[in-house]
Amino acid sequence: MSTTTEQSPEFEGTPEAGGRDTGGRGARLIHNEATTEIPVHLLFRDEPEPVSVALAPAVVSRRRGTGEQPRVTRRPPGPVRPRPVVEVDPDLVERPAGVLPGTVGVLAGAVGTAGCVLASWWAGVLPPLAVDALGLSVRMSAGLGGPQWAALAGAGALTLFGFGGLARGRTGRAWVLGLFGRYRGTVRRTGLMWVNPLVLRRRIDVRLRHWRSDPMPAVDANGVALRVVMLVVWRVRDTARAALGVEDHQRYLRECVEAALARVLAQLPADVAPNSPRAAESATLRNTEAVGDSLTRIVAADAAAAGLQVFSAQPLRVEYAPEVAAVMQRRRIAALDAQHRDKVLTSVVDSVEDTVTRLTVRGLVELDDYERKALVKDLTVAFYTGHGDR
Repeated sequence: MSTTTEQSPEFEGTPEAGGRDTGGRGARLIHNEATTEIPVHLLFRDEPEPVSVALAPAVVSRRRGTGEQPRVTRRPPGPVRPRPVVEVDPDLVERPAGVLPGTVGVLAGAVGTAGCVLASWWAGVLPPLAVDALGLSVRMSAGLGGPQWAALAGAGALTLFGFGGLARGRTGRAWVLGLFGRYRGTVRRTGLMWVNPLVLRRRIDVRLRHWRSDPMPAVDANGVALRVVMLVVWRVRDTARAALGVEDHQRYLRECVEAALARVLAQLPADVAPNSPRAAESATLRNTEAVGDSLTRIVAADAAAAGLQVFSAQPLRVEYAPEVAAVMQRRRIAALDAQHRDKVLTSVVDSVEDTVTRLTVRGLVELDDYERKALVKDLTVAFYTGHGDR
């Protein structure tokens, strides 16, 4: 690019600002290939005093034909709306179901079985071996008439209800009973008991349980991809809501954990640079106690609608995703190395300053500026080399 300077005839004999005449000498101009004429005296004029100007917010849209990206208007965030509370059916609450002791079912089944045997003997269809074994007398067969069929049906039904309703309750397990689509109650008893055989039974584990998740994806406040392993300690508190309020209460709990993880981890960075001035005071995801308290509070509130009680939701391992782990490790090592170098340099400068000050204050040497600079240079090299050999 060529640049030339010449006299402009347009400015000959024109007075300058302030009423002074230039004496007929034209202003010198600069010409080049990409700019218009620029007066030379404008390049070396005194800077004016800064004037404060009130700036109003403005929005600049995309300029047509230039390819410039539109500027994003930063607006203050509006008020945060509270999350809607999950509505739960007030009638869907766990209540005890009516059951009978197991002895009642055993007795009813035994009576029904005896009734079947007697009805068969009455109808004459009981095998001779059974008649001899039971010590019954041989009588003329009355045949299978209406009374015999009624007796057999009643005794058989009593047998089926007696033995078919027997159930065994186990510690840590509960039965959720339903009849024709309606919730009939929950059985938490243990041992042998009799339950109506017509009801639908659904077993629920009410023991204290823990769930260790697989590495779940998440991002921190800086948008860095992470992998987090969670440990959740929980139990079923309301069996009615856990069995009938949601389709799968275990899947519901996992999704609540994933949602809470995305909310909490997006508020804090995973790490802070060691050379940051407030690295010790900055809150990060390495503070597992604070992060775990936030996660526990959110998960417990969301899972309560499904009848689940969450005691703890703690992150066991927070690590970078495989695609960014190597880059973040190199950045961490570089930050630690820069911090170490800064500490070493500060120590060396302090040592040099202390040495030169003692020599001059005590009058051991008299140094001019050149000698002082040479001494500082030699001491700096010597101290820095000594630190590097350690």
